[in-house]
Amino acid sequence: MIAALLWLAAGTLPAAATDAAPPDQVKAGEAIYARCLACHALAYDRTGPRHCGLFGRRAGSVKGFAYSPAMQRADIIWNARTLDRFLANPTQAVPGTTMGYAGVTDSKERSALIAYLRQANGSAECLRQAERK
Repeated sequence: MIAALLWLAAGTLPAAATDAAPPDQVKAGEAIYARCLACHALAYDRTGPRHCGLFGRRAGSVKGFAYSPAMQRADIIWNARTLDRFLANPTQAVPGTTMGYAGVTDSKERSALIAYLRQANGSAECLRQAERK
């Protein structure tokens, strides 16, 4: 309940409470997310920042994470549209980013990945991470 109130206050309800994607799209997105696991995790920082709480968050704003100056200056609030643009070509979307991944060129794969990330914000792992804040 506390986590739901935090999400309400932040304006970032989990997908189940807003616009849930079809389960098969989310499952496909989870498989695509496996590519991201070399550098990212949902609930903790690795080489890249955590993805719990991603939607509605300003780019370059996870406390304690060492972002590139380019990402710190980026004027981006993460949502489906901004993620789609960034994931298509990270170095074009944010010149100077240190994200060394070429991107997800297939639009259907990006859509599935974004659906998975949106749903993951309501996962038990992300709920536990939000409650620790």
